[in-house]
Amino acid sequence: MPNLVSAMSPKGYKSLTSIKCCEDTVGVARVKYENGSATFPEKNLVLDRGTLRIPQPPPRPRRIILVRHGQSEGNVDEGVYTRVADPKIGLTERGVEEAEECGRRIREMIERDEADDWRVYFYVSPYRRTLETLRNVAKAFGRSRIAGVREEPRLREQDFGNFQDREQMKIEKKLRAIYGRFFYRFPNGESAADVYDRITGFRETLRADIDIGRFQPPGEHTPNMNLVLVSHGLTLRVFLMRWYKWTVEQFEGLVNMGNGKMIVMERGYGGRYSLLVHHTEQELRKFGLTDEMLTDQEWQKRAKPGELNFPSFFTHLDAEDNNA
Repeated sequence: MPNLVSAMSPKGYKSLTSIKCCEDTVGVARVKYENGSATFPEKNLVLDRGTLRIPQPPPRPRRIILVRHGQSEGNVDEGVYTRVADPKIGLTERGVEEAEECGRRIREMIERDEADDWRVYFYVSPYRRTLETLRNVAKAFGRSRIAGVREEPRLREQDFGNFQDREQMKIEKKLRAIYGRFFYRFPNGESAADVYDRITGFRETLRADIDIGRFQPPGEHTPNMNLVLVSHGLTLRVFLMRWYKWTVEQFEGLVNMGNGKMIVMERGYGGRYSLLVHHTEQELRKFGLTDEMLTDQEWQKRAKPGELNFPSFFTHLDAEDNNA
């Protein structure tokens, strides 16, 4: 690849100043071959009539919808964790109904856009209760509306440590309340900070998928794609924390989503995702957002990708003295 520039320049092609791998170009438009030999979006050089042509990037999905699994057997009886592995705990009958209702609400929300080419693409935790939730959410959509599904282990539940001792878990949760919900690590398990690390990796994968339109076949790009993440309460709160750069204190003020409920990140006027496009201020306050977080969501609703909004951290300092 480094010899490509020197090979091209003598023939009059537009020179490239550098060649970067895909990890260095998140947020930059990818291009693809159109000579009939390849159609993968990861291919990133196009020769067209003697010039290098950079096509428009695929449109960003209209929404990223976060769905918590329906009521599980563990939500009803915590004793089940002592005899059934956490990943194998399924939904109750009520949980199935909650998932079906969630699917209907998602479809109704999308259909209010009055777009004909809308589709949904799912990312799902590999736990039984999330997979069962997805199967029942999907009942609201015909197969032609489902662009695809990916099982994503990084969206799994916080690990509380293999089979759980019921009485010991009560003690551990009391200790967590004292120590702090974000940093407390369960024995043989994870802290929310550990979940944050793996969610950071997933977020970068998701951003790259969005940038190259991996869930949209070439020639079928639509701005009416909706991504749905089916996961767990804490994991989804950590995802929002990572996406919006919330602080540990702000995270610890959040309230868990109800079973079968959803939080919607919707594309705003400038192209960024905001919670205030779909949700009301009252709904977000109930979820735990503060005045500062709501102000940022209002900014997110109007800002463009790449723009920065720095929070006020040094309010305790005097204004800068220009004469100093």
